[in-house]
Amino acid sequence: MIWTLNSIERVSRRPKLTVVGAGPGDPELITLKAIKAISTANVILYDALVNSELLKYASSLSEKIFVGKRRGCYSYQQEQINDLIVAKAQRHGHVVRLKGGDSFVFGRGSEEIDFAQQNNLQTEVVPGISSALAVPAGQGIPLTRRHVSESFWVITGTTKMHQLSSDISIAAQSTATIVILMGMGKLNEIVNVFSKAGKEHTPVAIIQNGTTDHEKSGFGTVQTIEAVVLEKQLSSPAIIVIGDVVSNRVQLDSISKEVQIDSLIHH
Repeated sequence: MIWTLNSIERVSRRPKLTVVGAGPGDPELITLKAIKAISTANVILYDALVNSELLKYASSLSEKIFVGKRRGCYSYQQEQINDLIVAKAQRHGHVVRLKGGDSFVFGRGSEEIDFAQQNNLQTEVVPGISSALAVPAGQGIPLTRRHVSESFWVITGTTKMHQLSSDISIAAQSTATIVILMGMGKLNEIVNVFSKAGKEHTPVAIIQNGTTDHEKSGFGTVQTIEAVVLEKQLSSPAIIVIGDVVSNRVQLDSISKEVQIDSLIHH
């Protein structure tokens, strides 16, 4: 079934929050369940990493509020977002909190669910495709590969206290693939950690704006990656992938963007 604005379900007026993962950036990497949630929302609160094309699935009558961070400036603090969710749900009914990637992977989705439940809202979660998985895949990088990497870590580069995560130094001692989100501001520190662990020649990939039309990437080693970043002018938002799997990436044919979602469903 295709969800369109002409086939929107009747929405219960009971206050409800649905936390929706919007995927890694490519608007085609959205789930059908996410489209259904967006199309039945009375209010949508969306973040900076959400592709604005996804708002086309929303009702023209729905209220759409940007609550993300741009150029380091927050439009709303988290406590304000929590209060806004409750206020809008109590007044209008169904609130969708639309977040980039998967809302339960460094997305604070569980915190918003907790707050909503404390205020007697119905709650639901729609998982999304995490950028930690999709962005490397889009570059042909397997996070695991037989005889190369048996596991992978997904780590935030910057903690709540704006410090480098201590987990990175632990991960650097392993042979696992390391995927670091929100780490570009700490790249020099990350390089130092891996260098001290004897990983100077370990392959590294940095992918900016992954899966979107603005995607940029750079490849090197722990020893050379900072120079690559300068040469390629890479910046946030970007994902850092460290491990031997980077040198095992496969060459992908370009995927046709002419395939429509309805043809995928009906054939």
